[in-house]
Amino acid sequence: MDVLTALASRVNDTDVSTLLHLAAPALVTGFALLVVVVVVRRWSQAAAEAGVRYSVPVPEQAREGWKGDVLEKPGIKVYVVRADKGGEKGRSRDWQVEGSEAIQCYCPANGRLLGRIEPDTRADIDRAVERAEAAQREWRTTTFAQRRRVLRSMLRFLLDNQDTLATVACLDSGKTRIDALFGEILVTAEKLKWVIDHGERALRPERRPTNFLMFYKKNEVRWEPLGVVAACVSWNYPFHNLISPVISSLFAGNAIVVKGSEQTAWSSAYFASVAKHALIACGHSPELVQSVTCWPDVAPHLTSHPGIAHITFIGSRPVAFHVAASAASALIPTVIELGGKDPAIVLDDAAPDLSRIIPILMRGTFQSAGQNCIGIERIIAQPAIHDKILSAVLPLIKSLNQGSALDNPPSAPAIDLGASISPSSFPALQALIAEAIADGATLHTGGNPYSHPSHPKGHYFAPTLLSNVTPSMRIARTELFAPVMLLLRAPTPAAALAAANATPYALGASIFGRCPRVLADLTDGISAGMVSVNDFAAYYAVQLPFGGVRGSGYGRFAGAEGLRGVCNVKSVCVDRWPSVLRTAIPSVLGMPGGAGAARMWEFGKGVVEVGYGESLGRRVRGVRRFLGV
Repeated sequence: MDVLTALASRVNDTDVSTLLHLAAPALVTGFALLVVVVVVRRWSQAAAEAGVRYSVPVPEQAREGWKGDVLEKPGIKVYVVRADKGGEKGRSRDWQVEGSEAIQCYCPANGRLLGRIEPDTRADIDRAVERAEAAQREWRTTTFAQRRRVLRSMLRFLLDNQDTLATVACLDSGKTRIDALFGEILVTAEKLKWVIDHGERALRPERRPTNFLMFYKKNEVRWEPLGVVAACVSWNYPFHNLISPVISSLFAGNAIVVKGSEQTAWSSAYFASVAKHALIACGHSPELVQSVTCWPDVAPHLTSHPGIAHITFIGSRPVAFHVAASAASALIPTVIELGGKDPAIVLDDAAPDLSRIIPILMRGTFQSAGQNCIGIERIIAQPAIHDKILSAVLPLIKSLNQGSALDNPPSAPAIDLGASISPSSFPALQALIAEAIADGATLHTGGNPYSHPSHPKGHYFAPTLLSNVTPSMRIARTELFAPVMLLLRAPTPAAALAAANATPYALGASIFGRCPRVLADLTDGISAGMVSVNDFAAYYAVQLPFGGVRGSGYGRFAGAEGLRGVCNVKSVCVDRWPSVLRTAIPSVLGMPGGAGAARMWEFGKGVVEVGYGESLGRRVRGVRRFLGV
């Protein structure tokens, strides 16, 4: 003990401080080296994944100063106007050009011809699938870092070329620049950034728990490429709807054949080339992205093609029935995203926030001239706030400025509303409005097509406001896809919920109010795939899974669920200690014969009780059963 005490006395405060003084430089140097290693590693990774700047040829029609010929009869079928066969002066008829299968592309805001495109045939689709399949064999072996580099390059291109992308979208769909900025560019940037930041985490193999009987196993789920997938997308967002499934498919390791709508066939090839050129810039095959355009009679060849492993469909219910039936014939899984009749419930206690809510209701209703699957199609308001909403929105709707954003000089007033894609829906829309008025609704403004003084060949419907609409009216249950605001009155939150759920659709919804309990009850009770509380469509700005239920479709794209949806979900079970413990069939259960039916049965019951008995006594009985004692 005296020896220990003597040794301890030698380690005094001076000795400790001396040791620390001598060790400090080494500690600091080691920490600094660690920091340097981490920084260099991260810098190297960032450099390896940095986006590449590239360019895509700008279509002549999107260049400044381009005008183009105004069609006498704007439409996607090719027509000529000539004198009637009788030759009578002053009479003319529209004749479809014999033998022409071309898709005529034009700007719906002004009727200017963009060009004519020869549609793809069944043989063209076969070749597109073959090229995509060949390119995907190598692409599936790429790393997430390599795929991120492609997406970073696309994001860089998008940010550098917002003006051109918006112009092309406006030309082909007739929307305004602001609608293109937020509905096409911003949401695509969000999609790219989300997948870049979170995509690998969503697709990384995931460990899953085991159980008592299988304690010696390791279990995981893997998300692996499917191969060649397809997307058939709608015209209302010609850039975002086309490029969004491309982003998901490429990051999941797939190739994709994407079919844009014939209504926006001109822009589809350009938008697809944005992804193709990103692949080229990063040293990969552009054949991973195939863009096809065809008439409806050829589309089933794609949606039932044996080389397609998955289909994303964005469109209308009537077309969805054909797509689903076609895909089912080849057992191709599908995600179906259809339209909606989205409600915006406004509670009385939201009155203090009305100055904030009114602009949201206006943009939610009239964005893209109402051609928005998650647009607000019904405003359901409680009595105390109903009239305040009516008096606030009426002068705003009456003052909305319609026209073509592309022909609008910077000094002119802003264009609030663009064109409708086609006038084909106008007669049915007018009939619904007339029927609603006959049933007691009040038309405050609009209700008819609008002949634009500067663009007489454009397709415009006057901004419309109807109040005193009831849930039983057809106009309150039918998706309008038009610049029409419907105002319904609901005496209580429960009545508002009943009205909101009174349609076949269930895509999105908005709820405005202040009471947390009421907001929670309405959020729980509303039939929808997505809900924004005190906001409109916020779920899409943060890449939550997108989709609906009931008449609005099934499945989800966007977010982790969207990425995983275009993957093969592979379950893998392996031995935890393969050299020590592996599965073996006991002789009592051997085939043929084993130990006889009675003994096999008792042994098997014992295994079940040992594995799943909830009490110690039950498990002890199980042990006795399979031991035969």
